[in-house]
Amino acid sequence: MTDQNPQEAAASPESMRTTEPGLKRLFLTLSVLFSFILGFPFLWKSVEIYRSEISLMESNPSLSFPFHFQALFFNFNPDLNPHHLKLSILDQITKLTSDSAPQCGTNNNLTTLSVTLHSNKSHCTHDTNFYPCGASAISAVDFDSADEDVDELLSSVFRGKNIYTVAVVNGGGDGIRVVVGKYRHAWIVGGFDFEEQEDLASRVAEIFVKVFVNGGRDQGLIHGEFMPVGADGRIVLSFNLLNAEPNDWVYDWDFQRIDESVLAPIMEVLGPIANISVESQVLYHTPKSSFSYWDEKQNSYIFNTKDLPFFVNSNEWHLDTSIAAGGRSKILQFVVYVPSAKECPLRLQLPNGEISKTNGFISPMWGGAIVLNPRSCLKDLGSKRPQRHIMSLEDLQEVFEVFLGQFRQLFGLTSDNIYVGESGTFHLLPSERGFTEWELDVLSRQHTCFNLHSCVTTLGSLSRLVQSLPRMIIMDEIGKQVQLSLEAAKLAQSNASQGVYESSAVSSRQARSLAEDAFFHPSIMSVSYYSFEHCFAVYSPFFLPVLMHVLLAALREWRRYKKEKAKYLAWKKIK
Repeated sequence: MTDQNPQEAAASPESMRTTEPGLKRLFLTLSVLFSFILGFPFLWKSVEIYRSEISLMESNPSLSFPFHFQALFFNFNPDLNPHHLKLSILDQITKLTSDSAPQCGTNNNLTTLSVTLHSNKSHCTHDTNFYPCGASAISAVDFDSADEDVDELLSSVFRGKNIYTVAVVNGGGDGIRVVVGKYRHAWIVGGFDFEEQEDLASRVAEIFVKVFVNGGRDQGLIHGEFMPVGADGRIVLSFNLLNAEPNDWVYDWDFQRIDESVLAPIMEVLGPIANISVESQVLYHTPKSSFSYWDEKQNSYIFNTKDLPFFVNSNEWHLDTSIAAGGRSKILQFVVYVPSAKECPLRLQLPNGEISKTNGFISPMWGGAIVLNPRSCLKDLGSKRPQRHIMSLEDLQEVFEVFLGQFRQLFGLTSDNIYVGESGTFHLLPSERGFTEWELDVLSRQHTCFNLHSCVTTLGSLSRLVQSLPRMIIMDEIGKQVQLSLEAAKLAQSNASQGVYESSAVSSRQARSLAEDAFFHPSIMSVSYYSFEHCFAVYSPFFLPVLMHVLLAALREWRRYKKEKAKYLAWKKIK
């Protein structure tokens, strides 16, 4: 038996090895692991979300509307100081504006006032030069003429000037008469004493503040959310003729005639505020939801104001039929309701017990309704077919005069031609276009404020949404819409500061519409704007099992290599 070398006997496979372990298996395993690690950035890049760079409006825009007032006094004592009159009027303006809460569109920090005193043809003094002395055009105006003639003559004198004017004429009979014209001027005619300077300043200031600035409303500009204009700047006027029971009688109308003569001028003058479209329809079998009762004293069926919330029958009145009225446009419904023979005549009783002269009512943000009673409520029992009636042009004009008043009320303006103020009653001349120039100025300022406020709110919501979802898709089109919205908002602010009310209303409407388009862009609702946790949950079932096996194999191979390397070093040490 051959004797074994002690070194060879000690080099057992469990404790040491005589050859150095190779790196091939470890290199292949680590290569697979590093390929996964190096491929992770490419995977992250492949699922990267595109985000366009956008800048958002962070704070509310500051709006300052300048108001230029001038007061002209005729046939007054030459001892009357125009500078003292100016100070008195400014004090009254400050008092009237401080009594009410501050509203956007009524900022009088930029108020300028000019006072001119014409004591006679040879004596004239003035404080500033809006209407300088020597301008004799207004001296030819006969204030005793008809109000419409005086209004047109004053318009020819002041046309082209964006200045609110009040002409005060001393004389002209007993009493004091105040008239507000269709344009941007008013006049006061009456007998005034030298001691009535404060009362005179109070009347002039009330016209400036309560009428020309606030639009004849004591509370000033109402909150913009009650304005009947859609988010896209459009209004759809839907006129509906409802025949409650066509078996009794059927009414129809020639809507085209009234559209061209009455509605077209209104749509034109309100163009800077809203894009208005009109539609009409005739419906049958449309009973109302509320009940009425017979009143012997009135000899008619009565429904009162408590029944108005139940008058509109949403189940039977299919009013929303316009395809063009979809989206974010505002639809205003105007209804002519023809009652059946069972409840004819049907009249509206006011809370004070009187019968409504218009026999109609409005519903804020919805529209208005008028009950049209046939001239004869007796049904022709001998005829097998119902009576057919075409509304005459006179009837249409009467109905649409009421609709115009309701439309004005929906915008927050008065429906009659009287304003009762602290200093007396003012007569307001109506415009054949439905809205006077000073009323359009009020609406333009009002909608500029509301549109810019809505624009800021919408862009602020978009900013918070984008920041809360870092992986939200932001297309270039959204960034462009936001940029155009901001540019339109800045242009509206610039026009407002210069007193260009119509242009500021147009720009603010564009700013609001673009902001709404950006916020409701279809790509924002895409399913690709998931968070990192969602991304991990989607892709981990595909890569995590394989990655775990590769990682465990690399660890196992590394441990094997270290163990075999230790065996080799142990053998080498005792060699």
